[in-house]
Amino acid sequence: MQLDQIFNSGFINDNLSAKNKTEVLQELVDTIIQGGLKLDSSAVIEVLKQREKLGSTGIGDGVAIPHGKVPTLEELVVAFGRSNEGIAFDSIDGKPVHLFFLLLAPENSAGQHLKALAKISKMLKAPNFRKKLLEAKSRGDLYKIIIDQDESCLL
Repeated sequence: MQLDQIFNSGFINDNLSAKNKTEVLQELVDTIIQGGLKLDSSAVIEVLKQREKLGSTGIGDGVAIPHGKVPTLEELVVAFGRSNEGIAFDSIDGKPVHLFFLLLAPENSAGQHLKALAKISKMLKAPNFRKKLLEAKSRGDLYKIIIDQDESCLL
């Protein structure tokens, strides 16, 4: 699976203003809605909060991959958000998160959902990729960096 099939530049927020976990989840969902996808914002936020209760999706190194299954969704969707200040997200390393990849999946998509999570995780292991995301100047640059990394990171 290529990320460009489930991710577009309209699903990027390069300047998150959230101050906490709930606010960042809301902002990322709003980004997807503003990008043209019709979602019940409060229902999606509730799914994401329930997932976070199982364990933080803050994986360390300034990265979080919040994700959840949404009954009304027909296909996988990925959004990206960047916080310049960093947001407390209960990360495994205790550090603030600057880079967020939000993954929403249809309820019956276990295989695709897990493949997308694995791919994004693998991409984010590259320190140079994280550095480029932090330094990118525009949403267009962020989109290109993400798609280029996806293409070079065959899974």
